[in-house]
Parts: sequence; C-alpha cells; structure tokens
Amino acid sequence: MRVVIDATPLLIRSAGVKTYLYHWIGALRCAAGTDAIRTFPAMGDFAPLTHDRAAASFWVTDSGLAALALANYTPLPIARWVAGRADIFHTTHLLRHPPRGLKGPPRLTATIHDLTCWLMPEMHSAANLRADRAFAQVLKRADAVIAVSESTRNDAVRVLGLAPEKVTAIHSGIGGTFFEVPPEAIEHVKERYGLVRPFVLFVGTVEPRKNIDTLLDAWFSLSLPLREQFELVVAGPTGWARPETIARLRKVRYLGYVSEPNLAPLTAAATVFVYPSLYEGFGFPVAQAMAAGAPVVTSNVSSLPEVTGEAAVLVDPRSVAELRDALARLLLSPDLRAELAARGRVRARELTWERCAARSLEFFERVAGA
Repeated sequence: MRVVIDATPLLIRSAGVKTYLYHWIGALRCAAGTDAIRTFPAMGDFAPLTHDRAAASFWVTDSGLAALALANYTPLPIARWVAGRADIFHTTHLLRHPPRGLKGPPRLTATIHDLTCWLMPEMHSAANLRADRAFAQVLKRADAVIAVSESTRNDAVRVLGLAPEKVTAIHSGIGGTFFEVPPEAIEHVKERYGLVRPFVLFVGTVEPRKNIDTLLDAWFSLSLPLREQFELVVAGPTGWARPETIARLRKVRYLGYVSEPNLAPLTAAATVFVYPSLYEGFGFPVAQAMAAGAPVVTSNVSSLPEVTGEAAVLVDPRSVAELRDALARLLLSPDLRAELAARGRVRARELTWERCAARSLEFFERVAGA
C-alpha cells in the first residue's frame, strides 16, 4: 500500500493542523516506511517543528507553494500527477482539487480537525470561513474521513451530513517531549521568561474561540492574596482577537509565541494549566499539559471531556464563577493538584502518536481494499 499525504500546511505558519501533520507523518513513516508514506510536495526529513515558519527547507517551501498554486489555480492535474500509482491520497484544507480515481485508486481521504467554522462562524475571519466551506465539498466526495475525536466525528455527521460509516474517529497524539521533561529544562525556561512565582498557564492562539476574556475575568475575580502568590501566564501568538483583549493581556504575564523547544518545559513548570476554550476538535494544549504533569482545568464542551477523561476539572467555559472557583480550588489544594497530575499522566499515555499511526494505517488499508 502506498499513501500520499498532502503536507502543504507544513509550508506555512500554522498551529494545530501543522502539529498534527508533522507528528502524524513522522509516526506513519516510522511504522510503515518512507516508501509507503509519501508527501505532496515531496519531503524527506522535516526541519524542527515551529509554527512561525515552514517545517521544511526553503527549496521545498518555494517549490511546494508553487505546486500548490498550480494545483489550485490552473486546470493542470498537478495533484493527480503527484499521486502517481498511490492507493490513497490524503488531503488537507489547502488543496482545492485533490485527485480521486473514478473507478479505482487513488482513493481520497482527509482529516476533519473541527467544525468550529460551522458551529461558531462569528468567531472566525471571512478567509477561514471560505476555506472551510470549500473543504466541506472535498469531504463530501472523499471515500473516507478521519475525525480527530468522537466529538468531531459526531459533529461532522450532524452538521455536514456525512454518512456515519464514512467517518472514523482516531485521536491525535502527544509529542514525546512532553512526557519526560528534564528538570534543568524547566529551570532554564523559568529563568528565560523571568518566572519567579508559581503560575497558572494558558497556551493557545489569542482568538475569540479560546475565551481569553472569560479567563481574565475569572482571574481578576480571585482573591488578592491568591493573585499575589500566583501569576497568570498566557503563551501564544495573537490571532484575530479584539484589540481590547490584546490590551487586557498587558495586565498579566503575556509571553507571546513560545517556540516548541520551550513549550514542553514551560507547560511542565505550571502549577495549574487552564484552557477554557469554547470548542475544540481535539485540544492539543490540554493533552500536552496532562503528559507534562500539569493539573488541568478545562471546558466541559466538545471534545475536551472525551480527551481528558477523569483527569481534569471541567467547567462551563461561559461561567466566570465556575472557572474562578475551579482555579481557586486547585491553587489552594496541593493534594488535589497532585492527584490530577497523576491521573493526567496515565490518560496521556493513551494518546500517543504511535497509537494514532497504527489506527491510521488500519484505516488506510481498509479504504484501499474497499
């Protein structure tokens, strides 16, 4: 079996989809070999993962973006030529005209990461909405689809009208660096960012769906002694948040974008990890926090209860009082923090890229044999 994966999101600035593709392709290649798992554009070893530039060489970046432009804006069947004799072509949201065999290979598959553009369109830019609407048409003609959680699978069936048997839920994984963070790396990152006090950490792009304003409201409603003992640290690039939200971040410790080598030790250093997102298809930051041993407070909506299991404190993300009380409860209870951290580590071990790759290969074999 030969699979070609559209890896064009690795060529641009990105977050969740880029993290998924980077680790997923690597794990698939470890399991099945580079001859079985190929990419469009062709890539060998990836550069270290970063979200502020391409995870590929400049040559691959330039040629890959050119190939994407040709595939999207000319009548030339570029993607079909690249697919060659592949059994499966797995596409992403950037490629508008992925190949599909009329009576045989390549079979067309794709991954659905979330349905937030349909469920919360008011929280997205017009460009995001256009891209996801176009991708929906690709999903409808795909032979089979991976959803990154059971929650996302249910949303895809309900919102897009996809046949239930067409969509398979396969959890994403957690990068290995989050499971064993050296103590010296934790001390280095605390020194780098001047983190002297214990802190509550949020990681994610600053955009409306991440619910930063509610988090800030909850934080500033905590008692003054707690806010003097602990600080709130926010890490992540500014996306399309309101200017008022960006201005409010000046009142806490805002680190901006944190590079991948620093992200795992920063997460492991947190006293509590908080993530009151309004919707997640999977929720990488929460899964990574569990692996790093940080006790988690997160939302009781979408995929987050599914991903965390019994290893987090779940709250209504629209309730300032619930979020405030959950933070206070954890900050005041070292025993509860230790219990949640232990549960989180156990749960995280069930969410590895190796397991994701194994299930994905079974999915591909089933589709190729259909």
